[in-house]
Amino acid sequence: MPVQRRWPPLSGNLDCDLAIVGGGYLGLWSAVLAKQQNPAARVVLLEARTVGWVASGRNGGFCEASLTHNEENGRSRCPQEIDRLTELGHENLDEIERAVVGLGLDRDFERTGASDLAIEEHQIEWLREETTDEDTVFLDAAAVRAEVASPTCLAGVWHRRNNALVHPGKLAAELARVATEPGVEIFEHSLVQNLDTSGLTAAQGTKVVSTGGTVTAQRTALATNVFPSLLKRNKLATVPVYDYVLMTEPLDASQLAAIGWRNRQGLADLASQFHYYRLSADNRILFGGYDAVYHYGRKVRSGYENRPETFEKLASHFFTTFPQLAGARFSHKWAGAIDTSTQFCAFFGQARSGRISYAAGFTGLGVGATHFAAHVMLDQLAGRTTERTELAMVRGRPLPFLPEPIASAGIQATRWALNRADHNRGHRNVLLKSLDALGLGFDS
Repeated sequence: MPVQRRWPPLSGNLDCDLAIVGGGYLGLWSAVLAKQQNPAARVVLLEARTVGWVASGRNGGFCEASLTHNEENGRSRCPQEIDRLTELGHENLDEIERAVVGLGLDRDFERTGASDLAIEEHQIEWLREETTDEDTVFLDAAAVRAEVASPTCLAGVWHRRNNALVHPGKLAAELARVATEPGVEIFEHSLVQNLDTSGLTAAQGTKVVSTGGTVTAQRTALATNVFPSLLKRNKLATVPVYDYVLMTEPLDASQLAAIGWRNRQGLADLASQFHYYRLSADNRILFGGYDAVYHYGRKVRSGYENRPETFEKLASHFFTTFPQLAGARFSHKWAGAIDTSTQFCAFFGQARSGRISYAAGFTGLGVGATHFAAHVMLDQLAGRTTERTELAMVRGRPLPFLPEPIASAGIQATRWALNRADHNRGHRNVLLKSLDALGLGFDS
């Protein structure tokens, strides 16, 4: 991986056409697309730490087509739009693939698709219901183990076009590179503290007040995602849920032969508390998920990233999945905070008479869906009425999470209930059925 370039902190005051708050995928795609749409615009990006520091540099590298966290979730929330949302999701992934080539992004991009795996008998019938088109292939026990030789796999569905794999850190670094080449100004270690519109007309914009100075911007895009919102209305709209990952050392030829996996698709099982795993470009296995953890108080803290009991649990599950790799060693472990919303996919909005737009709550879909969301925000800020801005998914809002201590108690009770369902043929208890009825049903 190339050395990550660093940028200076903001020092002083400046004016610009577009200010972007947040240096993750959403902010970076917004910067790249904004300069493509208007090369003459002055675009400034402010990042509190460093580019790609949290989720954008620490995710599993699954770049999914889904904008709605699977078809079932989308259909329950936007039944009139789900078919079009599915199409838009695939168009979005196609556009990302074209950008990889057109912009020369070095990010280990592989359009391999992904397979959903049954690891319990009752899940096999669920998979048969997923086989809906020519790009979706049902795999019985023999066929799925011919794809990936794991004794835990009872059946699978390979969605050939719905997923790409990327190197998450490279993607963030490369988006920063292609943003700055045409003139986007990036300032790191520049925490935004306030959005001030007092005394300014809508045409004059917003004062984006940071630790190092003030940026007066005609329009502002908020891409803060898992961090506390700068808008009061979104204070309870998301919670940070920590996801943990292990990565093996590169597998040798005999180890690769032992597991098959020649088509290199991303994999995830169908449990509510699910595992996901993939091969990297240098043939390591990334193995994560299952033990998603919410910490009391909605805080994002580096101290939450080291959780030995979770890493030990993941290692045990890894060797159950691939017993033929006994003795393999893990070279890396990490965690990242997911910006979870109650609708389990992104929500959108505008504030301050249209001079501010925001998107957040991607709930694990941000690698791909942030590209779509950047288009939405730029359309809104330009005052363009487009198909994207008129979607019910874009115009609606999720229910807020309750404040503490109720939020923590509810999330922990839900995790317990999900674990029970996974060990009871998927049967959901009264709590989960009630959450489903309220539109709050959740898979981790």
